[in-house]
Amino acid sequence: MTDEPVTASCGLYLLTPPRIDLAAFLPRFEAAFEGGPVAAVQLRLKDATDAEVLAAAERLMPIAHAHDAAFIVNDRPDLAKLAGADGVHLGEDDMDVASAREILGYDKDIGISCYASKDRAFEAGDAGADYVAFGAFFPTETKDPKARAVPDILTDWTMISELPCVAIGGITADNCGVLVEAGADLLAVSSYVWTLPDGPASAVHLLTHAIEAASE
Repeated sequence: MTDEPVTASCGLYLLTPPRIDLAAFLPRFEAAFEGGPVAAVQLRLKDATDAEVLAAAERLMPIAHAHDAAFIVNDRPDLAKLAGADGVHLGEDDMDVASAREILGYDKDIGISCYASKDRAFEAGDAGADYVAFGAFFPTETKDPKARAVPDILTDWTMISELPCVAIGGITADNCGVLVEAGADLLAVSSYVWTLPDGPASAVHLLTHAIEAASE
């Protein structure tokens, strides 16, 4: 195994805040796409009713699709299917891949949170997951991370598997370069985009340029 970092193209995976006022959030969500390309969006609402999740998906998904971004629902394969989303993202305490696949079928994406465990990532891949997510890499206020990961796990993963890997946790334009250089296929970002004083378009713009700089 080499110590050389793996530098590859990397996309932006935008996560919604855990709680939103849908009417107020819509223009901010649209503005985010003005800052640069977004590969995927995850609807990541916590403590929301099923009706609230579906209502948010109904309004947000067309915007994501208009900008060629996949739309993923967090935790709930059943709601992802009802919403007509492109897939679901599952954590350790959520449904297993096989059960989610029965609900969604084989034309939808299933992502799995693997925290700092390559063993969990291998299990996810063997079960038929479409991507794995590692993190948290940096301190984050969005949620209490189950584990802290180091960039080397991305480098190791890209050398032993072709399954795409997502880096998540406290990512900003200032710290994302090391994750891009380590081999992340996607950077999952939430708080930085929605809390930057200059707004979400500026945040996405800064992230896009930081990713490009780290990919050179």
